[in-house]
Amino acid sequence: MHKLNADSKFLINRLRRGEEAAYELLFKEYYQVLTVFARRYLNDLEAAKEVVQDLFVSLYEKREQLDINSSLKSYLFRSTHNRCINQLNAQKIRHKYVEYANYNTDIRDNSLEDEVNRTELEHHLYKAISELPPKCRSIFKMNRFEGLSNGEIAERMNLSKRTVETQISKALRILRGKMEPYTSLIIPGLFIEIIRLLGS
Repeated sequence: MHKLNADSKFLINRLRRGEEAAYELLFKEYYQVLTVFARRYLNDLEAAKEVVQDLFVSLYEKREQLDINSSLKSYLFRSTHNRCINQLNAQKIRHKYVEYANYNTDIRDNSLEDEVNRTELEHHLYKAISELPPKCRSIFKMNRFEGLSNGEIAERMNLSKRTVETQISKALRILRGKMEPYTSLIIPGLFIEIIRLLGS
């Protein structure tokens, strides 16, 4: 994981002083992506939200004792990971998965970083898809997620096959542009999936 930089140090100092604006900034920046990350472990959206909300409450309550040596992002993801594992252990849920998660993420920090990168990349990708124009988004999702052919989509939406092809090409062009800043997050296990979604 990355080292603590000057911006993180400044924000942490603001958090320690109890500045509400600093907490609002942190919450806005990380709540959604941490919830997605927690859901990967708990397989329950409400439980994931609760874990992340509890983390932010704990940050505020223990603000004066904050001791963060890695980057703030690393600290938040690591804390979320640990809270998820603790919850799974405490409730004795999915025992085999807990053992797998402990082995694959607690022992090797690089594995956790891969999970963080995977979560962030998926978050950015699905956000980009959600921002496509409505018709373009619907056609793209039917093609890439439901596996429908251009002809099947054209029939379902009462469009010409050429229009469907044009809309898919438009979606791919927009998504490639939106995802270009995040190519550094792509890890080998996710590369094929991204190519499948954004390939020609």
